[in-house]
Amino acid sequence: MSTSATASVSTHILDTSAGRPAEGVAVRLSARSGRAADWQALGGSATDADGRCKDLPALPEGTTHVRLDFAVEPYFATKQADAQQDAPANRDSGPGVFFPEVTVTFAVTPGEHYHVPLLLNPFGYSVYRGS
Repeated sequence: MSTSATASVSTHILDTSAGRPAEGVAVRLSARSGRAADWQALGGSATDADGRCKDLPALPEGTTHVRLDFAVEPYFATKQADAQQDAPANRDSGPGVFFPEVTVTFAVTPGEHYHVPLLLNPFGYSVYRGS
């Protein structure tokens, strides 16, 4: 929850290749106060069955920049293993996961809430400021 002195962040992930939320993706949250400051790891969470992280840590007062690190490789590795078990003849001979992780960095203003959805598929992703 944001206060007049802090911002707040939430996120969710939609797997656009499956048309459903991406469950079980680890998300790490970091923050810094100023462009030249060091990143401070705040903790993390994992997406639930609805693809949402409902328990990301609060941002410290003075935060100006936020970084979300999404560990998508384990999610896609599990999906590929399940698909290969169901249909081994359709196995993709590619290198595995093209984007093993996604990092999103953005600026914040105290008192504002930032919802940052990740639209994800095995060969691309998109992010935006949601509501």
